[in-house]
Amino acid sequence: MKAVILAGGKGTRLRPYTTAFPKPLMPVGDKPILEIILRQLKSHGINEVIMAVGHLAELIMTFFGDGSKFGVKIKYSREDEPLGTAGPLSLIKDELTETFLVMNGDILTTLNYSDLIEYHKKSNATATVALNKRDVYIDFGVVELDKNSNIVDYIEKPTLHYLVSMGIYVFEPEVLKYIPNKRFDFPDLVKELISKGEKVKGYVYDGYWLDIGRPEDYEKACNEIDRIYNDLFKVE
Repeated sequence: MKAVILAGGKGTRLRPYTTAFPKPLMPVGDKPILEIILRQLKSHGINEVIMAVGHLAELIMTFFGDGSKFGVKIKYSREDEPLGTAGPLSLIKDELTETFLVMNGDILTTLNYSDLIEYHKKSNATATVALNKRDVYIDFGVVELDKNSNIVDYIEKPTLHYLVSMGIYVFEPEVLKYIPNKRFDFPDLVKELISKGEKVKGYVYDGYWLDIGRPEDYEKACNEIDRIYNDLFKVE
């Protein structure tokens, strides 16, 4: 099975660090986040990886090479211009002929990738999106009005509950026919799949997940990596 890792973004939220240093090489503990991801994928039997690169691609390609020192086989697909999150898949359609995994290159999670893939296959879905629960605290009183501006509800400082995309997907090759050769993002792809009647499933994961793209989440990952490190590679 192949995995596509999206590693071409500019990491603007982590500037100035990412001005001259690609986000996937940002260290979490004593390893770059992308190296942790590669080791995780290998522990789940995923030995072929295509890295979609763009910003500062040479540094990523020099560090990871052909993947042999990490026990995986790495190919690279380079964007000449930004193609969004789903658009890079349009450049490698010929490489993706069986079920494949796609993920962002800046994710720290204890997700069991094998369980995700098994769930996808058993559900006979065209696409499966890994989801995580997030609570959003609103530090204000929230008021609801009817069409005549009458107050019908008032909630003091509520906590809203959402399921958010973890930036990890399992796809069947059929999804590729819905991806144009231009900038295209995953929300657009999922909505297109739904509109065409394709089966799109959500896999809810309650465990540890961080996207290190924000400074506060990057700092949190660095502070917590020693505590969760062994859990990153558990395969049950």
